[in-house]
Amino acid sequence: MSDRYGEFPSLTFERPAPGVLRLVLDAPNLNAVSSRMHTELADVWAVIDRDTDTRAVLVQGAGKAFSAGGTFDSIEDMSRDYAVRARVMREARDMVYGVLDLSKPVVAAIHGPAVGAGLAVGMMADISIVGRRAKIVDGHTRLGVAAGDHAAICWPLLCGMAKAKYYLLTCEVLTGEEAERIGLVSRCVDDEDVHAEALRVATSLAAGSASAIGWTKRSLNHWYRTASPIFESSLGLEFFGFGGPDVLEGLASHREKRSPEFTADIPL
Repeated sequence: MSDRYGEFPSLTFERPAPGVLRLVLDAPNLNAVSSRMHTELADVWAVIDRDTDTRAVLVQGAGKAFSAGGTFDSIEDMSRDYAVRARVMREARDMVYGVLDLSKPVVAAIHGPAVGAGLAVGMMADISIVGRRAKIVDGHTRLGVAAGDHAAICWPLLCGMAKAKYYLLTCEVLTGEEAERIGLVSRCVDDEDVHAEALRVATSLAAGSASAIGWTKRSLNHWYRTASPIFESSLGLEFFGFGGPDVLEGLASHREKRSPEFTADIPL
């Protein structure tokens, strides 16, 4: 592997097929996204874009999950420190735009839990291959903050406003089968076939016309770019919420494995 990826120690990089770069989320607690990994997931796309050996990217999680989302410690740091909130908000923006603007196609292989920052990469991918029993959850409102990371820019386009509102407001779990049924993901396959099928798709894309595929991706992604003001608004509201009282209760309830008791008298 090229030394160019040495500055991203929390991510694992592999070359499973000619022209394919496999980026693996591999961390404790079902690949939870630490502060360091969050920074790297924001910065890595510009490096991949300049990598002439890569023609397609395959993103997957190690072990039993795609990603369990941000760590409790990183959420707590954001709630307490304005500078941390500002940095992480910029990284969240760069992560979404990084996948969006990457000139190469991105394939996501999603199995097991897919939550939070990891889910942002999975949903922004150009093609998503998902296991039938995958558990997709945008848990922002359960945590006590607005659904910012990525959802507002892509969920309404992928699955329609009615379904987007239902799952983003309620934080109910989406199985892979249901995600495919409503159009949130590209394809659903048996869980044991997710990685092989995603690699097949990535290998096929890597063997195709880089210019034709890249320009088609760029053209289609202008639909997302028209929603950039919506995304920026949702991101700002999310991180405004990280400085409020509800996120502390949401975090405490997660740690204590109980239902949250949010403040009801905050004016909106």
